[in-house]
Amino acid sequence: MFAPSPQTKGRLLVATPPLSDPHFDRSVVFVLEHHDDGAIGVILNRPTTEALDGPLDRWIDLQQAPSSVFEGGPVERNALIGLAQLRDAVAEPSEFVTQITGSIASADLSADPALVAAAVSSVRVFRGYAGWGAGQLDDEIDEGAWLVLDAEIDDVFASRPDELWHDVLRRQPGRLAWLALAPDDLSLN
Repeated sequence: MFAPSPQTKGRLLVATPPLSDPHFDRSVVFVLEHHDDGAIGVILNRPTTEALDGPLDRWIDLQQAPSSVFEGGPVERNALIGLAQLRDAVAEPSEFVTQITGSIASADLSADPALVAAAVSSVRVFRGYAGWGAGQLDDEIDEGAWLVLDAEIDDVFASRPDELWHDVLRRQPGRLAWLALAPDDLSLN
């Protein structure tokens, strides 16, 4: 019998060690959408050295530190996705900002940042995204490749994204927190 998957939209997918796909090894993914047709998310802990340029440099003043473009995932590497922290979690819907959960929203990067600035306190930009086809993410979760954990606002806009995988696991209750200490090579354990 088919068991429904845990609700993942607005939650974190934390890769269990070791995940064989190098794109996702020790990654923390924020899920933007998850439905019968598939799922989409962005990797939160892969900052790059790429700065916003061209027409997107207008967003620099709203950009959360570290102020670089993040590697959102291996799909559609030309796509840019903006996540924003809303000033008010119950803000009125807008044509430029769409609430995902709580005070986290997607921001229309083609909009004038001045039109968005009143509603958001910070923005983070991702190049590409992580995507799964129908049932694929559910299967990976069932196989134990991902832990589905609650997201905190500081996860999406972490000031130390390189430490996010460890930080998210360390705050979990019981033995789950032990995973934060797992070596890269499990044979060394």
